[in-house]
This record gives sequence, structure tokens and C-alpha cells, in this order.
Amino acid sequence: MSVTQKQRTIKFRMILRGILVILGGFIAAYGLETVLIPNNVSDGGVTGISIVVSELFGLPLGALIAIINIPFIWLGYKQIGKTFAIFSIIGIVSLSVGTMVFHHTPAIIQGDTLLITVVGGIILGFGMGLALRNGGALDGIDMLAVLLSRKLPFGTSDFILFLNVFVFMIVSSVFGLQGAILSAIAYFIASKVIHIVEEGLSGSKTFKIITTSPELMVKTIRDRLGRSATFNEVYGGYSHERFIEITCVINRLEETKLKEIISEIDPKSFVTVYDMAEVKGGNFRKNNIH
Repeated sequence: MSVTQKQRTIKFRMILRGILVILGGFIAAYGLETVLIPNNVSDGGVTGISIVVSELFGLPLGALIAIINIPFIWLGYKQIGKTFAIFSIIGIVSLSVGTMVFHHTPAIIQGDTLLITVVGGIILGFGMGLALRNGGALDGIDMLAVLLSRKLPFGTSDFILFLNVFVFMIVSSVFGLQGAILSAIAYFIASKVIHIVEEGLSGSKTFKIITTSPELMVKTIRDRLGRSATFNEVYGGYSHERFIEITCVINRLEETKLKEIISEIDPKSFVTVYDMAEVKGGNFRKNNIH
């Protein structure tokens, strides 16, 4: 591939990512304006604060989302990078414009609190996950949590939870206790959907297996699952005994089958399993086993 073709490919991918971030912003806005807000249910983070201020003072939600997120975009630029900040600006502007576009759209669900939180959380989470998967963010509270986790002895997820507790306390002052509880449930559902959209529904897992029959194990995995594996030489920390460790990457649907193979060949083998967010390159493809 020539330099010019490579530049065109990179440019095309960047444009495609930008379009998907915009789409994510509009999807999230649709979930807010047609499901959550009409039923007095809010979101967490900066968007939740913006909804409360909008309800209290009658200010345009889209403008508030854009304005309140400005310092957090700056944090993202300083802590994560220019590209992330640009895509986040695109996403937040899309969310702001989307709330204006869908503001007068009739609610698609009313009355059923369970259905409201589930459907609203799914739509919101799908939009936010689509933006995050393509390098942008629709809410600045995550950027603040990343910064605080670097300065203080707590994890990012701890700070996200801690900051949102205050957000939902503020939400309760406008939407009442029930509204705050429903908002928290919708936010929880949205966070799970974001995780699925970012990592994929099936996902991948890495198995590391220390066994007395490494050759037979790898052959059986290849014959029954169509998966390859690698060998690593490891040594016991206490006994200094030499072992062969097998590393095999599979998708989640193959996990049960691989455990059956391990149990059949060497029930006493030492096995560790890791969740993989993404697998790229190499020879990660399934061979035909039939």
C-alpha cells in the first residue's frame, strides 16, 4: 500500500468514526427525550445535572449539556489526547443538537416504570457505547473520574459511582425519590449496555493452562475446537520445576467446550481464565473442524 493510499484509508476511517460518534449522540438524545425525561427519569453524570438545571430554570437542555461539558472536554484533552477531545466535542455537540431535534417528539413509552427504565437505559447506553467505541465521549464525568483516580488512591469506577451518588441526590430534589431511584436503575442498565457495545456481545477469553500433557491438550483443542495455541516455558516459584504453559484465545461460546476438554485430558491441570476486551492481528481465526 502506497503512502497516499494509506493516508486515504486513515482519513476514511476517521470520517467513519466521526459519523458513528454523531449517530451515537443522536441515539442517546432520542432515548433521553422520548423515554426518560418525559417520565421524570434522568441520566447520571453531566447530562443528569443538565437535566436538573433545565427543569429548574427552564433553560434549553442542549445548550446546558454543551456548556457544562466544556471544562471536562479540556480535561480529556490534557489527560487523554487531542483526538479523543475532538471526537468528544463531536459527540457532545451531537447529543446537544439531538435533544433539540427530539425535544417535541412524543414519548414512545409512558406509565410503565419498569419498561421506561429498561428501554430508556438500553437506548441511552447504546448511543453512549457507540460513541465510546469510536473514540469519543458524550459525558464529561468519566474524564473527571480518570483524572481523580490518578491523583487519589481509588479506581476510576469508584469515582464514577461516588460522583453519580451526588448527581442522583440532586435529581431527587427535582424528580423526587422515586425519580432518582428510577434514574439510578436506568443509568445502571445503560452502563451495562455501554460495556456490551464497547466489547461485543460474545467477547473473547484467554485460557492459560499448565498441564502434564501439553501436546495432547493442544492437539485436542485443535481437533475439537479448531483453535490454535502457543507454548510457554514456566518455572515453579517454590519447586523450580519446569512446566509447559498453554495459551489459547477463544470466544465465549467455546468456553464450556474447552473446559470439558481440559477436564477430560488432565483434571488436575492449573487453569487461569482472563476476559479480553479485544483481539486483533495474528492468526485468531477458527479452523474448520468438520
